[in-house]
Parts: sequence; structure tokens; C-alpha cells
Amino acid sequence: MPASFGPDRIFSELDHARISRLAQQHVSPDGNPPAIVDTLDEGDTVPPRDIPPDVVTMNSRVLVSDTAGDQREVVLCYPKDADIAQGKLSILSPIGAELLGRRVGEEATFATPNGKETTLRVEGIPFQPEANGDYLL
Repeated sequence: MPASFGPDRIFSELDHARISRLAQQHVSPDGNPPAIVDTLDEGDTVPPRDIPPDVVTMNSRVLVSDTAGDQREVVLCYPKDADIAQGKLSILSPIGAELLGRRVGEEATFATPNGKETTLRVEGIPFQPEANGDYLL
């Protein structure tokens, strides 16, 4: 079983604020908030300029590998931009919530829609807005 990295997760203050507002708009019919709400409680929040370049933030392009070693690139985005065929993963999806705040080398474990537990390892971050000086993306 993969190690838990919950306490070490890092979120930018801007991502945290935007995602918190978004989550309030996406409460399920039974009144439960999206899983991302719990995720935001699992780490530290820092100013965007203080985000290390090896941390997954919103709009980051992330190279991930599965347990078989197959790699693919995904982009962590807001629901309106999500398109699984293009590798654009919504922050409100289980995988999106698990990738946010992870560092290169860490693993994200989540349940697929059919209930199967899946683990992805963060192999690299080819693009992170904060590392490129874009603190408002």
C-alpha cells in the first residue's frame, strides 16, 4: 500500500480559495460536498509565489505513471474545461482531488467510477503556472 503524504501536501492560497468556492456550488443532492473539500484540509496553504516547482497546482501539466509503468500526461483543470479524452482532469473528480498538492515522486490513490482502486505516481511536472511566474492562472 502506498505511503500517505497527506500532511505534506501544499496548496496555493489562490487555488484553495477558488476551489473552496467551487465546491460550495457543487454539493451533491444529499448535501455532501465534493471530495476536494476533505483534500484541502490535508495540507498547508501558502502564497502562490512560495509554491515549490515540484508540486501539482491547478492548471499544471503532470506526467503520471500507473502501477504497470505506463505514463501519460494530464492537466488538472476546473470542471468547465475538463475533457478526459484530452487528458484534462477536473479538480472535482477523485483523481483530480488526489493529485492536487502532491509532489513529484508521490502517489495518488483514488477510486474509479466502477469502484476499482487505482494508484498513479507523479513522475514530473512539465508545466506549473507558478514555476512560470503566472500566479493568477
